[in-house]
Amino acid sequence: MKIMIVTEAWDPQVNGVVRTLKMTTRELESLGHEVRVVNPDMFFSFPCPTYPEIRIALATRAHFRKIIDGFDPDVLHIATEGPLGWAARGVALERGWRFSTGFHSRFPEYLHMRIRLPLSLSYALLRKFHNAGVATMVPTPVMLKTLDALQFSKGVLWSRGVNTDVFHADGDRLPRTDKPVFLYVGRLAVEKSVEDFLSLDLPGEKWVAGEGPSAAALRRRYPEARWFGLLSGDDLARIYRSASVMVFPSHTDTFGLVMIESMACGTPVAAFPVTGPIDVLGDGPGGVMHTDLRQACLQALKLDRKQVARYAQKFSWAAATRQFLGAVRPVTDSRTVSALPQPRLAGTRND
Repeated sequence: MKIMIVTEAWDPQVNGVVRTLKMTTRELESLGHEVRVVNPDMFFSFPCPTYPEIRIALATRAHFRKIIDGFDPDVLHIATEGPLGWAARGVALERGWRFSTGFHSRFPEYLHMRIRLPLSLSYALLRKFHNAGVATMVPTPVMLKTLDALQFSKGVLWSRGVNTDVFHADGDRLPRTDKPVFLYVGRLAVEKSVEDFLSLDLPGEKWVAGEGPSAAALRRRYPEARWFGLLSGDDLARIYRSASVMVFPSHTDTFGLVMIESMACGTPVAAFPVTGPIDVLGDGPGGVMHTDLRQACLQALKLDRKQVARYAQKFSWAAATRQFLGAVRPVTDSRTVSALPQPRLAGTRND
């Protein structure tokens, strides 16, 4: 099967959306599918204001028609709601094609934090975008319920996994003292609530791995923290293993891939009891949720790292990719695509 994935999130960005799409592509190709990822590198683009590592691509429908026709996909999945996503959606609608979409991030909340754009306007636009497709893939059951309440009509679960070839508990660690090390991994941006972590009165050290628009201001305000910059692959796994607790202070993430990467390395997670952590951590032994983040951090120190690592093994990219394949649909009835199970819509059971 020929699968086209359209996304604004791609290299050189390092984030959960990019890792999700890359690992899904790898899994799909290992199953024998042919995948084409349409990304900003294929168009004229410019840096997004306040997010320079994100490129805004200028894509006309005519250009997009040529790219689509050159690949002739059996399946079209639109992963992001930027200019590329809208262009792909426009071509699909004018041809009467079916397509699926992905809801990876709570951009309405992010925009509201930055420019005070009313949530009602942002969500109205996103409803129009996603409800035109056959499935809106979201990473957690809580997000399914959230979107259902906001009148998104095509919600279907597409979970996440962890690359255990890279993220595992057995491996080298960074030198450190016997004092606890509390680690943050992710973008340094206002929506990530990194200050909720850095401002805590905690014993030991605070480490930060990541970059973003808030990096310079945070470094100036919290010089006592140890700043590692952007890490990936083995370097990222090493810092996970070296930490005592990985702190996830975000209130808005839809999943939080860093949580399962950390747990796979044996490092427990401390988080608020909000969307993302509720589904990822649940009542399992992988971390602690508390409305008082400091208490969550201190309680997480007591968790058994072996049990933490075992808990992370429930998340696999193979299982997540099976969910993806269960949700996509051939662009037209004439496509000779093998029968696929119907997606589970929000509010229904998948027995």
